[in-house]
Amino acid sequence: MLDPSAVGGGTRPPGSGTRSAAQSHATNPVTSVVIPAMMADVEEVEVVVAHNERATLRVGDVFLKIDADQTRTDVEVEAMAMAPVPTPEILWRKPPALALAALPGTALGHLGEPSTASSAAWAAAGAAARTLHDAPLPPWPGRSLDELASRLAGECEWLVANDVLPADVVTRNRQLAETALRPWTPVFIHGDLQVDHVFVAGDEVTGVVDWSEASQGDALFDVAILTLGHKEHLGDVIAGYGTDVDLDLDLIHAWWSLRCLTNVRWLAEHGYGSPEEFPEVAVLRSRP
Repeated sequence: MLDPSAVGGGTRPPGSGTRSAAQSHATNPVTSVVIPAMMADVEEVEVVVAHNERATLRVGDVFLKIDADQTRTDVEVEAMAMAPVPTPEILWRKPPALALAALPGTALGHLGEPSTASSAAWAAAGAAARTLHDAPLPPWPGRSLDELASRLAGECEWLVANDVLPADVVTRNRQLAETALRPWTPVFIHGDLQVDHVFVAGDEVTGVVDWSEASQGDALFDVAILTLGHKEHLGDVIAGYGTDVDLDLDLIHAWWSLRCLTNVRWLAEHGYGSPEEFPEVAVLRSRP
């Protein structure tokens, strides 16, 4: 599920204005001819995501991402070029489409479902997050504290006004979420590091997808999104991330609440079903 305004990420274009190696390869005319020819014999097209802002299709071993806002694609391409962790190979780019090679392995898990991945695989995901966070910052900023606080307030008002959740559940989670909104030392974050976006084979991470929300941000946000709905694997992720840094559990819990509070309306408005069925709503109801 791809939220174009996911809290903690950023959709601003890279600030350098230069063409990365990934961008140059993405528009390689030879590649752009060869890859469509490779897809010619595919008998089935799988719709992975589709709504009025973007669509992702799987055609054989190629993923086609079509986005109405090319600044998100600019961020994705530049972030993948900078990231020190495995990412999909960019096959070609011809706006509004971006073609990526499929990653080996399977997703670490899915929100709302038990994960079958090993503890070691979860630890490897934590280690990958740490590697990203230790990398040089991208040149574009993330959202400010004021922006995050404003969005949180607006989404909480919507949840209560539309009877999506009882006022006391919203209030309790909002109070917790607000504790995450404090100054932090910015790191290179993925911005949407949910379990569906981390691919593993056995106990190894084979790649991380969907980088359009990458930016400068709070390291704890990525750790929280990775473990949202999978609190039983939080210890594994922390073990892989490293105990030489302070991963404040209370702040990770706060980011869980903030993420859920700010995602429900977007999911409902983009055709993902009834809010009562969303794992995010279940998480909010479970918060003490």
